[in-house]
Amino acid sequence: MSELKRTPLRDFHAAHGGRLVDFAGWEMPVQYRSILEEHKAVRRTAGLFDVSHMGEVDVRGPEAAKFLNHLVTNDVAKLFPGRVLYSPMCYPSGGVVDDLLVYMRGAEDYFLCINAGNIAKDLAWIRECAVGFNVTITDRSDDYALLAVQGPRAAEIVQSLTGAKLGLVKYYHFAEATVAGVHCIASRTGYTGEDGFELYHAASEAVALATALLEAGASRGLELAGLGARDSLRLEAGYPLYGHEITQDISPLTAGLGWTVKLDKGADFIGRAALVAEKQNGAANKIVFFKTGDRRIVRADTPVLGADGVTVGRVVSGTLSPILNEAIGSALVTTSAAAQPLAVDIRGTKLNLHLVKPPFVELKKPTA
Repeated sequence: MSELKRTPLRDFHAAHGGRLVDFAGWEMPVQYRSILEEHKAVRRTAGLFDVSHMGEVDVRGPEAAKFLNHLVTNDVAKLFPGRVLYSPMCYPSGGVVDDLLVYMRGAEDYFLCINAGNIAKDLAWIRECAVGFNVTITDRSDDYALLAVQGPRAAEIVQSLTGAKLGLVKYYHFAEATVAGVHCIASRTGYTGEDGFELYHAASEAVALATALLEAGASRGLELAGLGARDSLRLEAGYPLYGHEITQDISPLTAGLGWTVKLDKGADFIGRAALVAEKQNGAANKIVFFKTGDRRIVRADTPVLGADGVTVGRVVSGTLSPILNEAIGSALVTTSAAAQPLAVDIRGTKLNLHLVKPPFVELKKPTA
């Protein structure tokens, strides 16, 4: 068994009571005091997450924009310096390699934030696809640490530690800022559905920045938050998680991410032909989100039953919503079945799935 990778904050987590687990090959805190309380803190005040396990990749060169518009499904041409773009990148089949963030620093200078469990795979794919383009691909994952402050009071907490005018940074934009003496890329993005900032900074400065944020947030209700709350928060917000709502077999269209697929952006991109065909012919399956009115969690891979009791799909994510106090989740089902009553069997008890359009709860994130 290979040794788990560690972020620069591993000992910080242990000192603050973090329960460390294996997550995608990384030793990460799943919780501190309580997943329930950490989740509620993010919805009510603020939470501090270590997401330094995420990958960062520089894409630079005269054809950087052209290459990225070929690589991802969304329209990179709409970016300008200081803007962030969310997009899947796909295989020729239309299945998803990963979903990522594209940051534009300058005309020939971009960087990507990619999922921790996909770093090696993504880098190999990006480099393979870059052949023939005048670009340089550089893995910066070991250079950066990444802290996310999320919640209604997140911006206030970060603002208390910087002279930069963070109120001018709109949703899905970023700016350079010195926060508690640490140079950061302050990105108004996140994975919880709440307002907040993700702070990219030198790995060597992570403990100092985390300590300063925790101290500044102490009187404002800031809680350290782990992977458990991160997952329940993202599911309440209706955000996809790679390996669940999107996979190499689940396209962005099937996942309900059609708004990220710009078939007419004026640039051919990997997977476009397959996605055009899927849009024209209709997808065989679709991702749906549900709640049950019951507190029993519906686990991933639980069969989903149609009106006649026949299996029509499977659950891909499931948790207990701390805000709704009931089980919520998502499922991949046949498109034809999505319009009929659906249910699951939990240890002999039939639970009806009530389909909803996420988010499951009211969110306070700023507008773009």
